[in-house]
Amino acid sequence: MSSCRNPARAAIAAALVCAGAAQAQGRYPQIGRAATPQEIAAWDIDVRPDFKGLPKGAGSVAQGMAVWEAKCASCHGVFGESNEVFSPIVGGTTADDIRSGHVARLDDRSFPGRTTLMKLSTVSTLWDTIRRAMPWTAPKSLTTDEVYAVTAYILNLGGIVPDDFSLSDANIAEVQKRLPNRAGMTTAHALWPGAGGRVRPDVNATACMTNCGPAPAIASVLPAFARSAHGNLAEQNRRVGAQHGIDTASGGAKAAGGDGGGAQALALAQKYSCVACHGVEHRIVGPAFREVATRYAGRDDAVAYLAGKIRSGGSGIWGAVSMPAQPLVDADARTIAQWLSDGAPK
Repeated sequence: MSSCRNPARAAIAAALVCAGAAQAQGRYPQIGRAATPQEIAAWDIDVRPDFKGLPKGAGSVAQGMAVWEAKCASCHGVFGESNEVFSPIVGGTTADDIRSGHVARLDDRSFPGRTTLMKLSTVSTLWDTIRRAMPWTAPKSLTTDEVYAVTAYILNLGGIVPDDFSLSDANIAEVQKRLPNRAGMTTAHALWPGAGGRVRPDVNATACMTNCGPAPAIASVLPAFARSAHGNLAEQNRRVGAQHGIDTASGGAKAAGGDGGGAQALALAQKYSCVACHGVEHRIVGPAFREVATRYAGRDDAVAYLAGKIRSGGSGIWGAVSMPAQPLVDADARTIAQWLSDGAPK
């Protein structure tokens, strides 16, 4: 397990192996198994600030721009300015910041926001996040060279590297020396043991135990018979996500007469990652499929129009968040469009 670069990750991975070994000894029969070396290698992909764990590869600014416009710009803007949903990545840094390693506008209360490049202190954080989590509709789908290229493009937008630059494992440490906020990280706070030991916290409060104000008077309470009229509400909350059960209200009719193409259309929507931004009945990032169906229900050319919009993408009709063009074949686009034209039945 010494190959794990992050101590916390190493401890977790070691615990997994130990649990598997314990199971083999019969302490926890039929529970779990030891993680394989391949599984650990796939999980242990973090890149440290000293770039240990960084894979070999390279990508140019020009290559990064192509990947960015195809897979990133719909959320983060063509120039990293982002839309009304996501925070800007680029902006707020200057050539003086690159020279000093401190972003001056972080101390400027009049500046309207905090972008990623203003706060970023290590290039490894940017590289690792792109590799691990982007694009959010298909995380870990970028190749290593594409991650280098996208990182180079972001750095170029911030004026950190030139237009003809190619970022690689061989020169990324030199790029780190030009990061605008590279000297902005500090451990001189109570959450971290600094060079001289733990410093005083930001707040030193003394609990009020004497001469306190009058005790608050409760003006009204929920009657006891009403408190549990619908059971214990705390036990009825779902712990993870907006989970919705299957629609069984009209299952018999659909089973007998078909689902109006819903199963095939939803399968295509899943295949092309449409469901990452659109729910059937509820908005996610973009409008719900039922909203789209309702808006275009009266158009004679709804199928042709919607098929064209699915393929070409665009923004402005449903808000500022743009939908990227979808590289699907015409027949698939028309299947989804026909389903929407029919009211998006499940």
